[in-house]
Amino acid sequence: MEFRNFHKIAFITLLFCVPFAYGWGIDGHLIICRLAQLRLSETAAEAVSQLLPAYANNDLGSVCSWADRVKFRYHWSSPLHYIDTPDNVCTYEYNRDCKDEDGIQDRCVAGAINNYTTQLLSYGKANSASQYNLTEALLFLSHFIGDIHQPLHVGFTSDRGANTIDVRWYRRKEVLHHVWDNNIIETAEQRFYDSNVDELIDALQKNITTVWSKQAKAWEACSKTACPDVYASEGIKAACDWAYKGVKEGSVLQDNYFLSRRPVVNLRLAQGGVRLAATLNRIFR
Repeated sequence: MEFRNFHKIAFITLLFCVPFAYGWGIDGHLIICRLAQLRLSETAAEAVSQLLPAYANNDLGSVCSWADRVKFRYHWSSPLHYIDTPDNVCTYEYNRDCKDEDGIQDRCVAGAINNYTTQLLSYGKANSASQYNLTEALLFLSHFIGDIHQPLHVGFTSDRGANTIDVRWYRRKEVLHHVWDNNIIETAEQRFYDSNVDELIDALQKNITTVWSKQAKAWEACSKTACPDVYASEGIKAACDWAYKGVKEGSVLQDNYFLSRRPVVNLRLAQGGVRLAATLNRIFR
């Protein structure tokens, strides 16, 4: 499966010439990629270092939102950030759900993860340089593994993953999708980490290596190189159990919602980081 000839478009020029729009939000993607880079094997770390653009200074997190920045120029990539599932069914099936609005199969975030994983498996082979842009493949894969862990990126079809559900986040008017992309993380940073994302990353990393250490080994498990269907199934369950639950048009979401949903967001960020690292480690053996 190939997603247009994206690799033929100049990579560097796109970085500064498009509007900003984000999935998990800048900090969410930054967190996942920073957590992942801490867990890379020596071989994978070297491959990532070779593929990252020089201006990234070997910091995968610094370019983890690139895929959001370029979707306004790479219009074909927009459907690759999410999956629409049937309303209120609360399950995910690849053959049923992984398609774009025109019904083209494989064009969803799970399909994109499979595609860019396959591309990156060509790293180091003789024809990889001419066939694929592996720098872009790395940045797309890193971003999409983050996206699939945001529950509302595997949300309901009719509300476009809660993008049409207007709510209030405390006093601020938002849509429910944005609450999960940004507001829960931002409020947690302000309230518990002195608005310092690095402190939140440190706290999550500590939990991964201590209280979540046994769970983290299970998160890594995958019978293939990448397992996006597992992550998507978890995502729609979390969307039903936590994101959508108790929310309707015009709901005011305050401490009760924030404090009960914050652990879910932390868990999904941690899972995203652990699984991105595990996927890259399997790709770059």
